[in-house]
Amino acid sequence: MSDALGRGHEVTTFNRGLTGKDVEGVEALRGDRSTDEGLRQLTGRAFDAVIDPGGLVPAHVLRTARALAESAPFYAFVSTTAVYQAWSTAGADESAATWPGVADEDGDPADLARLGVRKRGCELAVEQTYGPNACLIARAGLIVGPHDNVGQLPWWLTRIAEGGRVPAPGDPARRLQLIDARDVSTFVLDQVEAHAGGIHNVVPDEPNTTMGRLLDDCVRATGSNAAPVWMDEGFLFSQAVQPWAELPLWIPDGPDTTGFWAVSGASAKAAGLRTRPFGESVRDTWEWLRSGGEVQTTPGALPFGLSSEKEQQVLAAWDARPAA
Repeated sequence: MSDALGRGHEVTTFNRGLTGKDVEGVEALRGDRSTDEGLRQLTGRAFDAVIDPGGLVPAHVLRTARALAESAPFYAFVSTTAVYQAWSTAGADESAATWPGVADEDGDPADLARLGVRKRGCELAVEQTYGPNACLIARAGLIVGPHDNVGQLPWWLTRIAEGGRVPAPGDPARRLQLIDARDVSTFVLDQVEAHAGGIHNVVPDEPNTTMGRLLDDCVRATGSNAAPVWMDEGFLFSQAVQPWAELPLWIPDGPDTTGFWAVSGASAKAAGLRTRPFGESVRDTWEWLRSGGEVQTTPGALPFGLSSEKEQQVLAAWDARPAA
């Protein structure tokens, strides 16, 4: 919102008012798009465009799009690269096979097990209502930066700040592809201002860091004495360490994950996407956490990270390995 306000736009938000705070200078409307009645506040209003950054239930997005179709000529929906069915090939572009979403599927927003399917359904809801030329589908990769509402980078920063030996997963040279929320916001707003419809993978045009550099950036940002202990994936599996959940951002190597961190960002780059150095995102996220920022996770999401007890068990088992 700060970007839009800085460009001189009048901004109206529409939400239930259950989390977060209203922003000064922004008109705040209350409602609930899970019902037609909940959209009553939008009746009779006119907007230049709609930006939908968080729709999770196709039926809710469909209801919203239909309610605004006559009063807003353009609809931007922030989706996810999780709509793609397979990660076996690097360089997947917007033509890659997606999950077969359903535009009017209803359900609990906290059910994240079918995130890709449901986000694809949300895309279809927007496309079917607005048509391909009057909507933007921004398929964002994994988003980081200040105000993170997922929690993976904040977990690493918080743990690294505590210092000491830290289990680190797999190959430190494993490449990652992460994007700052501010860069996503700028890109989406640019497209909205131009009413430029289309589908884009909103990711860096190539992997922009590695697991090793990420942890080094965390050490540098926090000023910590933490020492990552790099452990091979086979050992971590033997200790029942859960990829992604207990060591965030760890996706095991394998034929089915080759393309996970290597989605094509060529389309978004050609449309004007610019991304900041990843170290800047790490530094700014740490400053946000230090200033009292808290991760407001999506309902239904599980917390990230190893418990202190399990971490010590894993480190002890690593130290006790037989000599090679």
